[in-house]
Amino acid sequence: MRVGTFFLLLLLWAAPSRAEQELAVYPGAVHTRIGRELLIGGQYHRMAYFTTTDSLVKVARYFHDSWTKQGYPVVVNGDLTQEAVVSAFYTREGLQRAVVLRTHRGRTVGFSVLKDLWLQEQPPGSGGGPFIQVEGSVFSADVGSRDADGGSLHRTQVVERGLEAVRQELVTRFTRAGYSPVRESGGRLDGQRTLVLEYARAAEQALITLVELEPSRVALSQTWVGADAREKKP
Repeated sequence: MRVGTFFLLLLLWAAPSRAEQELAVYPGAVHTRIGRELLIGGQYHRMAYFTTTDSLVKVARYFHDSWTKQGYPVVVNGDLTQEAVVSAFYTREGLQRAVVLRTHRGRTVGFSVLKDLWLQEQPPGSGGGPFIQVEGSVFSADVGSRDADGGSLHRTQVVERGLEAVRQELVTRFTRAGYSPVRESGGRLDGQRTLVLEYARAAEQALITLVELEPSRVALSQTWVGADAREKKP
């Protein structure tokens, strides 16, 4: 999947506040849910994927015609050869349904998405959440999921600072937040310097990966896992 398609998915994924609303289904295809609740950019998401031997154009036309007949505004984007996005806006309910389509090895791969346009939750890290907002960030994106046993959150950043300066800030701030260091390792990935830091606090774990893009630019990935199940008795 190309990077552009991935970021398009990030923009479209979302979950409805009304649990009874179902994801759109393509006839004859098996739909597999992805997680339970996904949190991206402060919004909850519901999503499933499916595959079919039907052409991308046929699948796109099915959703376009179905939603149009129901009276909803429908938008189609993409080249309709390798990729396409079909979106319908349920203005009265405040919902957006979307299907993201890609061709892969002679099949059509689809992602069915349901988004609540009215529901917005404070992003993790902006109000005492688990993430460290490193100074000098020029890009930041959050993704997460949760279920009855716990949850996980992921933040990706690009920081206009040196690798060692970012590392030192993270070490200091995680320590102040009550985390204990578990391990630290370094190396190279495709010729670029990397560092991996791991911290723990009670039933929480934080994994931080740093990649030196340039001497004064670092890609930073923070993954936080809160496993509520660890605190439950068997």
